Amino acid sequence: MAEKEFKNRVKELALLNELYEKNSAKLIVLYGRRRVGKTELLKEFLKKHKGLYILARQESENEQLKKTSSQIAEYYKDDVLMLNPFMSWDALFLYLSEKPRIPVVIDEFPYIVQSSKKVTGILQDYWDNKFSKKNTFLVLCGSSINMMEELLGKKSPIYGRRTEQIFLEPLKFNDSCLFFPNAMNFKERVVYYSILGGMPAYLLEFDFKKSLRDNLIENIARKNKFLYQDVLFTLKEELKEPKNYFSILYSIAKGNSRAGQIVNDTGLEKAFVSKYMSILTDLQLIERRVPITEKNSARSRNGIYLLKDNFFKFWFKFIFENQEYIEQEKQEKLVDEKILPELNSFAGRIFEEVALSEMIRSGRYKNYVFGRWWDKNMEVDIVGIDRSNKRLLVGEVKFKKLAKNEMNVIKWGLKEKAQKINRVGFEQKFVIICLDCDFEDAEVEVIKLEKM
Repeated sequence: MAEKEFKNRVKELALLNELYEKNSAKLIVLYGRRRVGKTELLKEFLKKHKGLYILARQESENEQLKKTSSQIAEYYKDDVLMLNPFMSWDALFLYLSEKPRIPVVIDEFPYIVQSSKKVTGILQDYWDNKFSKKNTFLVLCGSSINMMEELLGKKSPIYGRRTEQIFLEPLKFNDSCLFFPNAMNFKERVVYYSILGGMPAYLLEFDFKKSLRDNLIENIARKNKFLYQDVLFTLKEELKEPKNYFSILYSIAKGNSRAGQIVNDTGLEKAFVSKYMSILTDLQLIERRVPITEKNSARSRNGIYLLKDNFFKFWFKFIFENQEYIEQEKQEKLVDEKILPELNSFAGRIFEEVALSEMIRSGRYKNYVFGRWWDKNMEVDIVGIDRSNKRLLVGEVKFKKLAKNEMNVIKWGLKEKAQKINRVGFEQKFVIICLDCDFEDAEVEVIKLEKM
């Protein structure tokens, strides 16, 4: 397993530093899925500012107060508090309100709320009357997206008190590559990213000194392994009826992208499917997309649903679908017969997402808004629209080394697709993004993605 060290999160770390240095009262809510790196980000921030880190646990209110008291006493070297823990949250917050300004981080705050529903009301009182007047810097962090969003809602006592809200997302491809060995080539990076996605905890589970085959067998396809179990754990942690959500996620993984297809495939009632998919969208596990040319995306009938997380895509396609191999301890057979033969095609679809993301990130076309386009008969990998200057970019993505003759075929196809998108009076530009290519063309910009 790779050595666990802090990587990237440059923007998020800079934001926290900037907020603290403003020397004003800050109540920050930082949340995101488990394994996304929230705790490591906060600990890295606290290294510079020598702040107080409190980690809550799933236990009773009394045990929670004892443990929290111990953490505070250790930080302040308060022997009296170590022997006489706080008996109430009022006493704890009062103690903190009387200390000099430092960053205070309460990690897994939802566990405290679970043990004591009244704690948010008490915190509201202390924020209004003490913390906000002393320029307190308080960060509430949590992994349960449902619970954290309840804390942000209108019914929560601390609604309107938060000064910042930070949702920590998985790393993009470019940042995920920091976890890979320098010697790994670009295609291998895409393949590994297509499997593990941008969750730091997942990226740290592979031993890159071993082969991809060995990692798949040893670290994903065994029931006792973290990567096998975490999809199940995440869904059971967040959802009350995980069985139905499993059916929906599996249906989408199989290629059923429209609501009607998902209803027919799962056999669930349409109203339930709509409700479940709304929750999965809130949890950042699926996303709804519409063609970039749609004016009213919320009402579009062309909306499709896709799994958002690469590892969830991989797990539902190759692991969930082939449970019998794992149950019968036939991991090698699973990897050799089911996963490796299809992996290049699977990675190719992720490569399209990487290309779209890199087009946006690169700043090469900063006036364009990017997305995809499709109708019943045609799909376009990348479409960029610059409405102010009336320019249309149409692009094709190929996860392969591209030959000159292939490029000519793609070029004529792009011209046909541009006509279908039909932006009358727009200047047209054509782009081909490939894994590898070594030629130029007067009519099409050919981009080797590694060099973007």
